[in-house]
Amino acid sequence: MSRMIGTVSRGVRTPIIRQGDDLVNIVTSSVLEAAEDGGFSIRDKDIIAMTEAIVARAQGNYASVENIADDVRAKFGGETVGVIFPILSRNRFAICLRGIASGAKKIVLMLSYPSDEVGNHLISLDALDEKGVDPYCDVLSLEKYRELFGYEKHRFTGVDYVEYYESLIRESGADVEVIFANNPRAILAYTKNVLCCDIHTRERTKRLLRKAGAEKVYGLDEILNAPVNGSGYNENYGLLGSNKATENQVKLFPRDCQPLVDAIQTKILEATGKHVEVMVYGDGAFKDPVGKIWELADPVVSPAYTAGLEGTPNELKLKYLADNDFADLSGDALKAAIKEKISEKDGNLVGQMISEGTTPRRLTDLIGSLCDLTSGSGDKGTPVVYIQGYFDNYTNE
Repeated sequence: MSRMIGTVSRGVRTPIIRQGDDLVNIVTSSVLEAAEDGGFSIRDKDIIAMTEAIVARAQGNYASVENIADDVRAKFGGETVGVIFPILSRNRFAICLRGIASGAKKIVLMLSYPSDEVGNHLISLDALDEKGVDPYCDVLSLEKYRELFGYEKHRFTGVDYVEYYESLIRESGADVEVIFANNPRAILAYTKNVLCCDIHTRERTKRLLRKAGAEKVYGLDEILNAPVNGSGYNENYGLLGSNKATENQVKLFPRDCQPLVDAIQTKILEATGKHVEVMVYGDGAFKDPVGKIWELADPVVSPAYTAGLEGTPNELKLKYLADNDFADLSGDALKAAIKEKISEKDGNLVGQMISEGTTPRRLTDLIGSLCDLTSGSGDKGTPVVYIQGYFDNYTNE
């Protein structure tokens, strides 16, 4: 009988990771113990993935509100700063905002609407339509926003992020003015010094602002991109990808991850004789149809991975083959014809009809999303994910 199981994703429990822990040994031994406990064997082309959180924790890559404030003060001079396009998140941005506000005299907070960059909604599109507001060109003051839309609370968190962010800034000792706009150049009517807090559109935002006459322009990726008074840092992403650690501290996105994934790959090979792939993953990239958030608040899904995870899927669409090329076949004849077609497929199917409808995304983005859903973000205690059969197809027995 043919093998009936395809891809399997398993969450692997590990010890609680602390600063200074040897992740190479911990991850390797945890996977080997899980294989023994779960009754599965390590195979070539299996995938080991670990969440970025345990990597950053082992590195001790943390920074305080004071560290953030010092860097913001050094870069902007402690005066008025326009903080534009932050995401609406207590976990992702609230502590960062406290640090930013502590390093400035006044914050002009410019929020995108009706939602932030990753889909957290302040208001609905229907509400905009009803009030006749054009989000592409209308700039709203806080007073106008309240007059039109009142005090909206986030569907899942129950937080009015406008009120929450405003109060955080005041509590940090800075004056605050809140506006709503989607054109980054709108902030220049209030200040020429701008901190761009968008994640995936940050380079365009910076370019538009500089061209429009902004004087000091930085992104979150340029705050804590070097150590401040012995703090953690990330030379590529700064504060992007950070998470709340305590009420006064953030955990930064991990750095220098490539040696780690390569070392785990080597250690598994030494222990088992099998060549597995290894990656570090953060947020997945998928959209929630109810809350509208599309999750990816990290600057990338995977900051490091071994060479076998490079590229995109090269797959045929089975239902297309069954309904078109082999519409006159059924049963074993259909199965045999499809297997033969898969065996003969080209190394690059881009643009060919038989691949239409397959997911056109990078392997690391797809696998990282699978891992994020497997490990969860709460109390499962499985920061390592072990995947088997991801590179299988219908021909594998």
